[in-house]
Amino acid sequence: MTRRSATMAGAPAQGRLSTRVRALAAASVSQSAPTGPHPIELAGLLQELSVRLLDADDVPQALARLADFTVEAVPGVLRCSAALIGDGAPLTRATSGPRAQALDDLQYAVGDGPGLDATRTRTLVTAQDLPADPRWPQLADCARAEGVRAVVAIPIDVQRTSVGALSLFVAHPQGVHPELLLTAMAIVGQAEVLIGEVQRRSGLREGATVDRAVGVIIAQRGCSVREAYDVLQDTARRLGLDRHTVAERLIAAAARNAEA
Repeated sequence: MTRRSATMAGAPAQGRLSTRVRALAAASVSQSAPTGPHPIELAGLLQELSVRLLDADDVPQALARLADFTVEAVPGVLRCSAALIGDGAPLTRATSGPRAQALDDLQYAVGDGPGLDATRTRTLVTAQDLPADPRWPQLADCARAEGVRAVVAIPIDVQRTSVGALSLFVAHPQGVHPELLLTAMAIVGQAEVLIGEVQRRSGLREGATVDRAVGVIIAQRGCSVREAYDVLQDTARRLGLDRHTVAERLIAAAARNAEA
């Protein structure tokens, strides 16, 4: 059995927590004073998170699974948004669903909000009454309309190559309690390591694809390795695409020509 099939056989369906974890979440919601998970239960959450993220094909998929997992695992959260940006790379965003989407989109549209502040400062950012918070007056009306009263944004720092934030939107004022923070910060700490591993694997796959494309160019043109890399890079620049995408297309075209 391959690693992927073994992982998926022992993992819950994507987007749904295990019975044990769902029971924990339900118990937390039913109590008048929220209580944090027992250390053993927290370990179970982190193990389940590891299974989901390590099975992701790339970083965008890993971020989407992180957002879905967090909104399921942390009681009282309406929406979870994960964002990550690397040096010279575009912003990658993933969200848990349509609830409070307008508010989440607005902070990126105006360039100001809890998630962006957490990313820029790499510090924890909280707002216990978002509509009344003077730091982001542009968000006040939208927060009221979307039913969001509190928010916490936790910075994500992946191997010093990418930074971002995980934002949790809460329906109740003063809803960012210590138990929520404990669970969310533990999830982020684990996710930083896991996303770094997904990033490393993606880099290896992309590197192998580029090397194959370089081999195709050498075979077609009879040029040197250095010249083949330059051809690939120049083509990517002219087409406005990344080098990996161009490499994939070149390999696919070579395969079609070989079959013709």
